[in-house]
Amino acid sequence: MQNLRLFVATALLAVLTIQVQAQGLGIRGGVNFQNINGKDALGDQLENDIVAGYHLGVIAEAELVPTFYFQSGLLYSVKGTKSTDDFLGQSITSTVKTGYLEVPLHFMFKPALGNGHLILGFGPYVAFGLNGKAKIETGGKNADWDVSFQRTVSASDNDETYYQKRFDAGGNLFFGYEFAGGLSVQLNTQLGMIKINPDYEGFDDKSKYFNTGFGLSAMYRIGPK
Repeated sequence: MQNLRLFVATALLAVLTIQVQAQGLGIRGGVNFQNINGKDALGDQLENDIVAGYHLGVIAEAELVPTFYFQSGLLYSVKGTKSTDDFLGQSITSTVKTGYLEVPLHFMFKPALGNGHLILGFGPYVAFGLNGKAKIETGGKNADWDVSFQRTVSASDNDETYYQKRFDAGGNLFFGYEFAGGLSVQLNTQLGMIKINPDYEGFDDKSKYFNTGFGLSAMYRIGPK
C-alpha cells in the first residue's frame, strides 16, 4: 500500500507537469532491450538473456534555467527476460514479459549544437506493474502463464503462475539529439534498484531480481520548437 501511494503521488506530479507545461508536450515511443539481473536462491549470479519490448507514452518538459530542464510523463513500458535451463535432460526455456505504467523524473542539459540541441539526462523512475505473461517451452510443448503481482507467495498459491512484486523503481541515464523541427532521438540505459521477486513463505533464500536494460526511442515535441 505504501508503494501504491508513492506511485500515485508521483503519477499526479507527472500529470501536473504535463498540464502546466503543455507547450513542451511530446509523444515518445521506442524499443526496449530488457533483462532481469541479480542473484538466484543460492546467491549465484543470474545468467539470463535479453528480450525485446517497447515503450510508448507522453512526455512533458519544463525549463528550470536556460538549457536545464525537468522532464516527466507517463509511459507504458514492456520489460522482461529470457532464460534456458536443463532439467532431467530436457531444455526448458522461460520468457517473461511484464507491462508497467512508468513515470520518469528526469533532469536534462540541452545545450545548442548545430541547428538543434544535444540531450544529456539522468534521473529516477517509478513503475507500477499492470499485466504480464510467462511462456514456458520444453519438449516441443508450450505453456502460457499469467504474471501475478504479489509481495508474498504461500504454498496454497497457484503453481502455474509467475509471481512478481508490482512496484519497481530505479535510475535512468540517457543521451541524444533534438532536431530543429521538434523530433528527437535518444539512447537510454536503465538500472532497477528495487527487488521485484516476491518472498516465499517458509523459505529463506538469497534471490534478488532487478529489472535492467537499455532502449532506443524517438519523440516528437508539440508546441514551440
